[in-house]
Amino acid sequence: MTCEILQQYWWAVVSLLGGLLAFLMFVQGAQTMIFHLGRTEEERRLLVNSAGRKWEFTFTTLVTFGGAFFAGFPLFYSTSFGGAYWAWMLLLVSFVLQAVAYEFQSKSGNVLGRNAYRAFLVFNGVAGPFLVGVVVSSLFTGSAFVVDRGAVAATGASVVISRWANAWHGLDLLFSPANLCLGAAVALLARQLGALYLLSNLRNEDIALRLRRQMRREAPMFILCFVGWTLGLLYSDGAAVDRATGLVYLRPTHYWLNFLAHPSSVLALFVSGVALVLAGLASGAVSRKCRHGIWGAGAGTVMAVMALFLVAGLGDSAYYPSTADLQSSLTLANSASSPFTLRVMAFVSLLVPFVLAYIVWAWRAIDRGGLTTGQLDETEHKY
Repeated sequence: MTCEILQQYWWAVVSLLGGLLAFLMFVQGAQTMIFHLGRTEEERRLLVNSAGRKWEFTFTTLVTFGGAFFAGFPLFYSTSFGGAYWAWMLLLVSFVLQAVAYEFQSKSGNVLGRNAYRAFLVFNGVAGPFLVGVVVSSLFTGSAFVVDRGAVAATGASVVISRWANAWHGLDLLFSPANLCLGAAVALLARQLGALYLLSNLRNEDIALRLRRQMRREAPMFILCFVGWTLGLLYSDGAAVDRATGLVYLRPTHYWLNFLAHPSSVLALFVSGVALVLAGLASGAVSRKCRHGIWGAGAGTVMAVMALFLVAGLGDSAYYPSTADLQSSLTLANSASSPFTLRVMAFVSLLVPFVLAYIVWAWRAIDRGGLTTGQLDETEHKY
């Protein structure tokens, strides 16, 4: 395998993990409903425990996604995590609060009170998906960083040093309308997926009725945000790379042209994914008998997000443009690990199907028969 193929392979792996992470954030979406959807303490316990049975899947996928990005493209990891650290720190703090909340909310001697920890879950449910959307949008809109490729370490080995070009260190991402639009879309999608998951997992008709009403109210807002962001992306200038010279330049409607360059793969994946998401949302919001819309919408989320990652990095494209110095923009070629590292990690990635098989097995074992108040009272492990 050539170095270019290995780079594209690892970008596909990162894209798949990004899609899985977006789907699994239904946990965060479900957490946002604890107080306004649960009218009684019994209903709130059901909601917390339904989401709590899956929170570790999302947390593990987030860590795996970050690890895969670091293994395949360490320059992005150092540039974004080291430069935009306020955005990443807020995201990580929200997930730490989630872990603390699930661990301690039901423990004896809880001085903060159960509702305080539930408020942590709501914060993670809102901040987590929103910040993920903001950061993903910056892969298209760009960030203010500069890469010094001529830096040399004291040992004489070539290194790459990047720095953030302003003092905001990631908070500046929140001033981009496009970033805010995708952040809102991801947060709303997480709530829609969370509602679909609760419909499939809970056996409580009162909660199911409220969930469907909520989906009908919020689905148009999600569609509006996502369509607005997508149209803005397709008609905006994008950072393209001249293959002959290696120079980065702005090309009008770059991402639309990139979709058209891969019509049978990336474009078809994106359109199919969006169609599945809409079909899943429609089935959950309208049909009183359908409880399995989460699978169609979940698969569609994975496909659509994976396609967006692919169109950002493939086709002579800079997947992380620099707004401070266009030539500092990151591409698959200039930010990837060495061919040896990519080759070794490619063999390690062959374990991914086994990990996915374990997740499917554990999911089925946990969710067998759905969740009712009676089952919650009988089980020893509850949040």
